[in-house]
Amino acid sequence: MIEEKVSVIMPSYNTGKMICESIDSILSQTYTHIELLISDDHSSDAETIDILKAYAQKDPRVKVFFLEKNGGAGVARNNSIQQATGRYIAFCDSDDRWMPEKLEKQLAFMKEKDCCLSFTSYYTCDYDGTINGKVIVPKTLTLSQEKKDNKIGCLTAIYDTSKYGKFYMPTIRKRQDWALFLNILKQCHKAYALQEPLAIYRDVPGSISSNKLNLIKYNAKVYKEVFGYSNLQAYTYLAIFFFPTYFTKKVQTWVNNRRKK
Repeated sequence: MIEEKVSVIMPSYNTGKMICESIDSILSQTYTHIELLISDDHSSDAETIDILKAYAQKDPRVKVFFLEKNGGAGVARNNSIQQATGRYIAFCDSDDRWMPEKLEKQLAFMKEKDCCLSFTSYYTCDYDGTINGKVIVPKTLTLSQEKKDNKIGCLTAIYDTSKYGKFYMPTIRKRQDWALFLNILKQCHKAYALQEPLAIYRDVPGSISSNKLNLIKYNAKVYKEVFGYSNLQAYTYLAIFFFPTYFTKKVQTWVNNRRKK
């Protein structure tokens, strides 16, 4: 069987040594026909830049692009997507990690389901990398379900460009990944998930994604960007559908993790 190339998209910005764990987890995949495209979002940390240059020199599968100004993770990811030559587009941030068989298992699953978009469950870890939880995702996901709340961990997502071509993220500063998944689902209608955790999400205090209250306005921007909603429509949808769904998901995850402990 001919292996199709996977383009792994990674933005980086002042992540220092954490990015080594992320890159190593990708380069050590049991599925080896990959390219890792890292767009650095104008890091001011010399250590990050030196690490990226060293990996690019050491492994030809690593391609690094240094952006001239900071534009946010969506801009960095889009730059890498534009340069990607693989059939499949996968995502991993520079402080997250993959399990060694993630690509092998997920690609086999995608071929079995003949699907455009797939994702998996994942573990969570603290800043030091100690696993402290697990997020179990639904087996399938429709546009209407994803519209109520993002259920796809970006570090687990893969989409197939042979179905509908490349998809890019809007250039809003936050929640671009959710908008991307919604736009893909507008075309393919359903995503499929492996419930086995195949990645590890690092919950970094003070990160963009950790400030949930600050994300509210960006959630509204997603509705305006993807569905053309007015301000009133966007915030009404947030109040009626998003918040109840989001808090139910968080409570269920907390309960599941407490039971396991």
